[in-house]
Amino acid sequence: MINRPFYQLIGFAVLLLTGCTVGPKYKQPAAITAPAFKEAPSDQASGNDGWKPGSPGDHAQKGDWWSMYQDPQLDVLEAQVNSANQTLKIAEENFRSARAAIGVARSKEAPTIGVGANVGTVRESANQPYFLTNLANNGGGDFTLPIDLNYEIDLWGRIRRGVTYAREQAQASAADMENARLSLHAELAIDYFGLRSADGQEKLLDDTIRAYKDALQLTQDRFDGGVAVSSDVTQAQTQLEQARVQRTDAEVQRTQLEHAIAVLIGKPPAAVTIPRSPIDIEAPQVPSIPRVLPSELLERRPDIAAAERRMAAANEQIGIAKAAYYPTISLSGLVGVEGTSALNWFTWPSRLWAVGPCRFGNPIRRRQTSLDLGTGTCELRFHRRSLSTDNTSGFPGSRG
Repeated sequence: MINRPFYQLIGFAVLLLTGCTVGPKYKQPAAITAPAFKEAPSDQASGNDGWKPGSPGDHAQKGDWWSMYQDPQLDVLEAQVNSANQTLKIAEENFRSARAAIGVARSKEAPTIGVGANVGTVRESANQPYFLTNLANNGGGDFTLPIDLNYEIDLWGRIRRGVTYAREQAQASAADMENARLSLHAELAIDYFGLRSADGQEKLLDDTIRAYKDALQLTQDRFDGGVAVSSDVTQAQTQLEQARVQRTDAEVQRTQLEHAIAVLIGKPPAAVTIPRSPIDIEAPQVPSIPRVLPSELLERRPDIAAAERRMAAANEQIGIAKAAYYPTISLSGLVGVEGTSALNWFTWPSRLWAVGPCRFGNPIRRRQTSLDLGTGTCELRFHRRSLSTDNTSGFPGSRG
């Protein structure tokens, strides 16, 4: 029959292995909202019909949204952003680094095992000071093969919070990567349509220059015939030169946009040449935009999700700092063999072992205070991002 102290010992061991968690529990902050929105459309349904609480959807696939313009040249350029843009590659590497940090943090949940062999021989000098000469020998070997094990009991949740912190940082890094991807694709589309607009402006100015040339020639003929005065010729020449300057400015603007597109697709500007195609010749298919955009689009913004995840990570750092108030308990063990030569190194009498707990203390009040302030800063950034989103949308709620 198993006695009662045995059950108490088992319960104490389970308590050590499971432990508890110190520090604040994370609560997702609520965005500041108004009781009513003055920008609501006149045909808004009464009550709460059609309204629902916001739910993050930043993980949803955005898709090839630029294909709705039905522009083959734009599709070719956009397809090169994901594979060649250097900014996006940096964001992807940062995400991989953050994801690898999760594995590093989780490795602390398992015991640490180390093996280190040591082979050597030592001879004491018979002529050293304060040494008995009868103790001198011809040297002795020291062959050691220890296997040590160290396991930190996560009694206060420091390691678990470290894993959660690494996971939330990886989620924030993933949101940053998606935000960079979305911004780069949008920037490329803006530059492309700006380039097409410059093509149309160049064509318009070319037609204007030809018309001004004809007008100058007509005015010159009238002046030669004594019908017009010299000021008319001067005015016609001025209009022509002004149009030529505008044509040069439009060409410079187009060149700058073409170079910007080259950088976005990861190529040197000299290697990218986009044929001219004015918009008035091949008008793009502009998709229809509803009068009121649904606020579900805000739920898909990755920058808001990144701000919220970083605030959650800062909350975990507070728990890690508070866990440092309490002693760290580790279990250490050592087993191995030690001999004086290779002949008796692995014999049974050469065995050695040691086991026991270790205690350490490291209170850090000042660091915990700084982390509290850091969490407050993250929360303020999250609220500011939410307010700026409300101002740009006009409808902070999510309309289904």
